[in-house]
Amino acid sequence: MRLGIDLGGSKIEIIALADDGRELLRQRIATPQGDYMATLMAVAGLVEEAESRLGQRGSVGIGIPGAESLASGLIKNANSTCLISKPLKRDLQALLQREVRLANDANCFALSEAIDGSGRDASVVFGIILGTGVGGGIVVNQRVLSGANAIAGEWGHNPLPLASGNDLPMPSCYCGRWGCIETYLCGPALAADHGRHTGETLDAAEIDSRASADDKACDATLQRYEERLGRALAGVINILDPQVIVIGGGLSNLQRLYANLPERCRPHVFSDVIYTKFLPPTHGDSSGVRGAAWLWN
Repeated sequence: MRLGIDLGGSKIEIIALADDGRELLRQRIATPQGDYMATLMAVAGLVEEAESRLGQRGSVGIGIPGAESLASGLIKNANSTCLISKPLKRDLQALLQREVRLANDANCFALSEAIDGSGRDASVVFGIILGTGVGGGIVVNQRVLSGANAIAGEWGHNPLPLASGNDLPMPSCYCGRWGCIETYLCGPALAADHGRHTGETLDAAEIDSRASADDKACDATLQRYEERLGRALAGVINILDPQVIVIGGGLSNLQRLYANLPERCRPHVFSDVIYTKFLPPTHGDSSGVRGAAWLWN
């Protein structure tokens, strides 16, 4: 049995998967806000309860909104700030009395979709999260590629390629850099871009709905977004050349992306044809927690 845990800023979710990927159990609780020790105990409690209910012991994989430093073993780059600079893996292993595997939540999303989701038949899968932030994960032959610095797939903190015109001035990013892809392509950035051009305050779903009803201003906003996303993903294709790019997060619900992205990428891809497939996730918002379980694949 594989246990996967999605340790998010607002909720902690656990899933139990059988060897064939069947879901045996799922439970979700609120994350103890800002309390590291309470978070550890909440995770341990979920594991204990799941194993008690199912009558068997499982491997444990955990997806987090950050990464483990290869130098110190401490958590870095986490938007759940109570985890930063904490030995999360060591502490959980002590509590659970077993080895724990830890990965970035975007890596878990990509792994889930590569194993039994939209990228199941691909040897190289790039999974991206387009939500309140922008993240990514790389899976090669159903194994997460973490990289020498444990940052493989972090395309959201590269600068937006060929920034000009409406892209300027480059916005500042919480990471301390300017013009990061995340500052243009996250959900709040889409809404802010629409507001700058129209004076309207709309979220992504409403912009999409109005664009589908022939609202020209909303359609123009989505065209600007698609063009930027195409530039950003073209760089990934030129370097990684994945068979499949799976799009997750709230903006994965923009169905027009899957039809329009090949043409948006084409001017910037160093090839005469683009065979890369752009697909929605098979497992939706369950992919992260499923991928955590599959860290023991």
